[in-house]
Amino acid sequence: MLPAIEMATGERPGWSVIWLHGLGADGHDFVPIVPELVQPGWPALRFVFPHAPVRAVTINQGMEMRAWFDILGADFARREDAAGVADSVQQVNALIAREESQFAIPPARVLLAGFSQGAAIALACGLTRTDGLAGIVALSGYLPVAGVTLGHMTDAGRATPVFMAHGSTDPVVAPALGSASRAALLSAGVLVDWHEYPMPHSVCAEEIADLRQWLGGLLDRA
Repeated sequence: MLPAIEMATGERPGWSVIWLHGLGADGHDFVPIVPELVQPGWPALRFVFPHAPVRAVTINQGMEMRAWFDILGADFARREDAAGVADSVQQVNALIAREESQFAIPPARVLLAGFSQGAAIALACGLTRTDGLAGIVALSGYLPVAGVTLGHMTDAGRATPVFMAHGSTDPVVAPALGSASRAALLSAGVLVDWHEYPMPHSVCAEEIADLRQWLGGLLDRA
C-alpha cells in the first residue's frame, strides 16, 4: 500500500478525495489546497495524498525521484512507460479499495484527483474501473497511453464525470495535448467539464474556485 498523508474535514466522513501529486513532488504538495477547496456546509470528507514510488526518470538523466511512471523523452505522449502507468493504476485501485474496507466509503463516493503525472494516472485509473467513482479531476494533465486506456474504458468509467483544467502557456504538458485528451474523451462519450486559464504548469485561484463549484455540484446531487 502506498504511504500517504491522510486528513478529514469532520467526523465520520462519507466521502474520500484521493489526490495524486506531480513528478518529483510528494503527497505534501497539495495538502494546503484543502482549506481553499472545502466549503462550509459540505459533508465531511477524507483527503488522501499518497506518495508515488521513487524511481529513475529517464528524461531527468536517470535521477531518482517520486514518479508515477517513467518519462522516456520530451515527446512523452508518444514515448510512454505503459508498464509504469499500469503499475500505478493498480496501486491507486488498492487505495480506493481500502477506503471501502477500512472506512466504509464506497467507490461511488470517492473522487480521484491529480496534477500533471498524477492527473494522467487519475484518468487512466478512473476511466477503466468496473465500479465507477464519484468523479475524476485532472489538472494540467493528459490521457496516458490513450489507445490502451480508451480500449479498456468501462461503462462505469465512461459515466464518471471529469473535471479537466489546463494552463494556456503550459511549457511542460503542452496545451494541445490537454485539448487532444479532452477531445478523445468527449468522442468516447465521457462528460468532461473543461477549463483553461492563462497560466503555466501550475494551479491558480480561479481554477480552485471552479473546481470548488464543480465538486459542490457533485455533493449536492448525491
